[in-house]
Amino acid sequence: MKKNKIPKLDLTISERKELRRNKILISEIHNITLNELCSILKVPENRAKEIKALSEFQNVPSIGPKFAKDLLMLGYYSLDELRDKNGARLFEDLEELYGEKIDPCVEDQFRLIVHYAIKNSSEKQWWDFTEERKHYRAKHGYPKDRAE
Repeated sequence: MKKNKIPKLDLTISERKELRRNKILISEIHNITLNELCSILKVPENRAKEIKALSEFQNVPSIGPKFAKDLLMLGYYSLDELRDKNGARLFEDLEELYGEKIDPCVEDQFRLIVHYAIKNSSEKQWWDFTEERKHYRAKHGYPKDRAE
């Protein structure tokens, strides 16, 4: 059985206190239902949804807090929502959102997260998708209206 990673979460003092009081490890947050998390943390649903998503995304091998927040910025709150997405398109959406070019390795992370959403027992890392991305971009390039 795979050991859960400990996600980096910006939790308030009160949220941390409630987790301790309920004997819940930060590494287990992604396994708790949204309703339970709202109740345990005494927070609104949107806050619990954000915390749960950040935890779930960071439980994927080689995915960190910055990328997890990028997924939230794009409107995704669970791996299930990413199952039928395209890593290249998600990368292009993120560049469009920020209005600037982003390190191409981030596209590898998008490819990993989509792969993991389909095969959640995978131990692949983001760099395992570098060749796939390079091959794809050599064939298809980037959007003509890509930010400078």
